[in-house]
Amino acid sequence: MAFPESLQAVWAPWRVEYFSMDKSRDFLTEAAQSTDDRAHLVVRRGKETFLVMNRFPYTVGHLMAVPYRKVADIADLTQGEQLELWEQAAFAQKLLRAVVHAEGFNVGLNLGKAGGAGVADHLHLHIVPRWEGDTNFMPVLGNVRVMAEALDALYGKLVEAAR
Repeated sequence: MAFPESLQAVWAPWRVEYFSMDKSRDFLTEAAQSTDDRAHLVVRRGKETFLVMNRFPYTVGHLMAVPYRKVADIADLTQGEQLELWEQAAFAQKLLRAVVHAEGFNVGLNLGKAGGAGVADHLHLHIVPRWEGDTNFMPVLGNVRVMAEALDALYGKLVEAAR
């Protein structure tokens, strides 16, 4: 199929990794237990939670605060885990303001499969940076999101700034 001259193709070959990945793989627990932070995109570790880049982000810099313990509901978190989860979110906001110059944020939980959780049995708090005017026609017309920076390059910047 040829594109009309007025249309341009936007390639996102990294998305094929998402569609072909083993959905039974417990990548959050793997990241929690690993010592190879770069391989798992772990930006920061706390006593009870860690901050990790989303490998399939909604936008550049999409981070997740995750408890080490695998729990599905907020009520199952200890007070320490609850507090540290929000401390990670506050740190993530500060970090993303400095590194990607975020102007705003969407912060939230998708609980349960019906609530939109991609990993329903391991709660994780999304910290999604936003900018004025960052919503555009690409997701609506092209079913595509444009990412301005590669994960690996951004990971290096985030880890350096997190020190």
